[in-house]
Amino acid sequence: LIESLLAESPRHRGLLLAASSGFTQYAYAFIKQEADEAEEDNFARASELRLRARNLFLRARDYGVRGLETTHPNFGSVLNKDPQLAVRDARAADVSLLYWTAASWGLAITLSKNEPALIVDQPVVEALVDRALELNDSFDAGAIHSFLISYEPVRQGAAGDPLERARAHFNKAMELSKGFQAGPLVSMAESVSIAKQDRGEFQSLLDRALAVDINAKPEYRLSNLVMQRRARWLLSRIDELFLK
Repeated sequence: LIESLLAESPRHRGLLLAASSGFTQYAYAFIKQEADEAEEDNFARASELRLRARNLFLRARDYGVRGLETTHPNFGSVLNKDPQLAVRDARAADVSLLYWTAASWGLAITLSKNEPALIVDQPVVEALVDRALELNDSFDAGAIHSFLISYEPVRQGAAGDPLERARAHFNKAMELSKGFQAGPLVSMAESVSIAKQDRGEFQSLLDRALAVDINAKPEYRLSNLVMQRRARWLLSRIDELFLK
């Protein structure tokens, strides 16, 4: 429906944002998660689903770039040449598009380990999300911080301990979401607790995620259901993820 509307109004900023965010969320919640769950029993099916998710993330990325180009002409071409220069002119009104473009691009990269041409785009993702954070670090009750919980451990060349940077973003995400979102807890368990091989923390974080009341904040209900599904899946694999 959104794409059919965009065919009539290809520069409609609101529709471009809806397409970018919608494809990202759908691919993550219903395609990537299904792929992860299928991998143990049906690797071919999991691979097929991951390819589909990757293509949807890339479609979301392209819509995000188009959305930014509605107010910043040639944004995409400048972004590919000099990411820092491209994002310099971004303003607070651009944060949602910066975030969803970064999120979709970053997720596509995680599913493209054999695609060097896409992996080298990591600095672009960093420029987008860092500028979004700079402009509005409280966006969507800590969504940028939640993204960075997972991203900091793979960021290249940054100062300090990447896991401690991720923990700082976790603390801020929890503060901004006031404990109503399961996402930061799941991201912390998956990105930091596993890396540290801290089984106790992993279990505790996911138990807390599952204890989040999905009816307390209706606007978070779907995302909490998605993240609680992932929490259960991660807990089912705890003996595989931890050596002891």
